Amino acid sequence: MKLRAPATPLITIDPYFSVWSFKDELNGGETVHWTGKSNAVTGVLQLDGREYLFMGDRKNMGKMAQTGCKINAMSTIYTFEVESVELKLVFTSPLLLDDLKVLSRPVSYLKAQVRSLDGRPRNIKINLYVSDDLCVNNRDEQETGGELLAMENEVVCARMGSTSQQVLNRAGDDVRIDWGYFYLAAKYGCPEISIRKQGEATELEASAVLDTAGQNHALFAFAYDDIYSIQYFGQNLKGFWTRESEDIKEIIGRAFDQYDDIMSRCSLFSEELYKRAAASGGSKYAELLLLAYRQVIAAHKLCADKDGELLFISKECFSNGCAATVDVTYPSIPMFLLYNPELVKGMLRPVFKYAASDVWCHDFAPHDAGTYPLLNGQVYGGGTNLEDQMPIEECGNMLITAAALSLAGGSFDFAAKYLPLLKQWAEYLISNGADPENQLCTDDFAGHLAHNCNLAAKAVMGIASFGIIMENLSGSEESWVYYNAARDMAKSWTERALNEDGTFRLTFDKPGTFSMKYNLIWDRIFKTGLFPEEVLDAELKSYFIHINTYGMPLDNRAAYTKSDWLVWSAALMPGKADFEKMIEPLWKAYNESESRVPMSDWYDTLTAKQVGFQHRSVQGGLFIKLLVDGGFRVKL
Repeated sequence: MKLRAPATPLITIDPYFSVWSFKDELNGGETVHWTGKSNAVTGVLQLDGREYLFMGDRKNMGKMAQTGCKINAMSTIYTFEVESVELKLVFTSPLLLDDLKVLSRPVSYLKAQVRSLDGRPRNIKINLYVSDDLCVNNRDEQETGGELLAMENEVVCARMGSTSQQVLNRAGDDVRIDWGYFYLAAKYGCPEISIRKQGEATELEASAVLDTAGQNHALFAFAYDDIYSIQYFGQNLKGFWTRESEDIKEIIGRAFDQYDDIMSRCSLFSEELYKRAAASGGSKYAELLLLAYRQVIAAHKLCADKDGELLFISKECFSNGCAATVDVTYPSIPMFLLYNPELVKGMLRPVFKYAASDVWCHDFAPHDAGTYPLLNGQVYGGGTNLEDQMPIEECGNMLITAAALSLAGGSFDFAAKYLPLLKQWAEYLISNGADPENQLCTDDFAGHLAHNCNLAAKAVMGIASFGIIMENLSGSEESWVYYNAARDMAKSWTERALNEDGTFRLTFDKPGTFSMKYNLIWDRIFKTGLFPEEVLDAELKSYFIHINTYGMPLDNRAAYTKSDWLVWSAALMPGKADFEKMIEPLWKAYNESESRVPMSDWYDTLTAKQVGFQHRSVQGGLFIKLLVDGGFRVKL
């Protein structure tokens, strides 16, 4: 990978179990949580009586020289050298979307392998030190303790956690877990593990002795048992992984036993993803997808409700901490439609459940179902208060997503289950979507906006989406009521939004303005023909006029952009070459940005600096070009 990642993923399991490097060199500073708070994992190599740092931060200690860093979909691979010895580290979070058992395991790997560069056999000791940062919200905030555990098959293991164990005691955005237990385990190289206490703090240490001419590698596992993961309308739910076994030690043991097979599957997936993405959108596009993959999944938690149905709960990372947010689900779905539409159902179930409850009093769709990890009802905009809702936004999102997952999964049974709500939201769009009143949309950071052309386009596609659903459930007659409504609204849209140069406006009442019309991408994917290519020709050509050094701005109001919407707009282009012209500045932004954080989707196109947001699941939207090229055809 030629892309210099703004931040490098190491352990990426869920919104709480998260370790990243925000430095170019792994030994250039402490490892951190995606929020930037310390989650210190430190690595030291001992050779000929001397110690060398390869990970984290240790004052007054010599460092190994980092010679490489490669990132693929599920692994990050570092190489280091010192005194004619090479150390190779392979961090892997096996987020296999087609295997929910492996996907949901809260276990991440580190394989450490040594090699002599001058042919001389060398004995080397690898030491890992893990701080109790990983099991408290803030360092020194709570007392922690540790425990050595008995394991089978020559695995050594220990755990640590807070002594208070107040499960699911908090919710919010810039917060970390302070309940449950972190586990460190090791195998191969005569591993040893110990617990170090300093005051109220705890540190786990694991070590392995390696021989360049013999046992040259060790395998470490990092795991977390959060006891309960989500509160779902008053009921505490365990992680989906507990369906395999509620004993985390068993899960860790199986993870060790299956390592070689899992690594083969991870490598194959990553290779195939790169090839497919490069063929679709070029090598830089492919690199962006590799970097985004783990981040997107790790912004979710996989559970099951009391009936055993999947729940895939997103967290709005650094955009207020809401859970199961509809306008975060919507941009993220392309990746999941490609690899497992069942997970999209898991995103929507909390919203449908809440919308059907007596608490929700509106005829439009909710924004969210709570604040992560407590899903007890919408919190955004004051809950059910009317002023700061996103009526057209969320109705359109739910309808488009329901149609897309039904087509991707080859069944409309899920949509049929919630048909009354979907119909209600489609009718709302028919009544209110043609010329939106002053209201928020997903780009709420830009404030309220009336007569929003892109939002009206979403309404068109939402109505058409319900037509698709009805066509597949009840036949043509009723579906054409909605399809004709969408067609009439689209025709009116092209007339009212038109600028003199053939482009389309930001708002119906402001000629000469511009914005990305990213919502029109579903017309291409669904092949509904509501906005023909010839109608959009001038609009798409104009995008190149607006491109700055680091990409096209979202609209004429500011220089910032959104990475997801930029790629959706690029995917509207008729050819690969034009798509690549739109994508190259985005790649450049991440490659050169001074904002060393997990991929921000909201940044300045003049400076590449983060404006806000990081580690959000919306980067799943970057996969949309693969969906456009592979696609699915509707019956209409």
